[in-house]
Amino acid sequence: MAGSRSVHKSEEEWRAILSPEQFRILRQKGTVYPGTGEYDTFFGEGVYKCAGCSTPLYRSVKKFNSGCGWPAFYEGLPGAINRNPDPDGMRIEITCAACGGHLGHVFKGEGFRTPTNERHCVNSVSLKFVPANSGQ
Repeated sequence: MAGSRSVHKSEEEWRAILSPEQFRILRQKGTVYPGTGEYDTFFGEGVYKCAGCSTPLYRSVKKFNSGCGWPAFYEGLPGAINRNPDPDGMRIEITCAACGGHLGHVFKGEGFRTPTNERHCVNSVSLKFVPANSGQ
């Protein structure tokens, strides 16, 4: 199961291992401007891992072009992603199940022709892509 391990670090430890932008997104629940992330229009074959703890989150075959300006996936790896309502109740936040890092939000029922009718709208900064042929 992808989310079976748990990663606990203090905020100081996270600051030491993450870039300032990664810290802002993953630990402070920030976002990037649409269309600026390196994985928005990238469709290589492989696995997307959490940029904070390297937990596998998504397979590239579950990624699709939603046109939203952020990488979009219709399904994560089993047990890898937690869902929590935002405090305002308007959206569902998605986080890494292992380290709690903020990934983005999930939206349902938008009419995309995907098996789940979901769009996981993920910040590129929250992800690290590992090509299928890398051996990692």
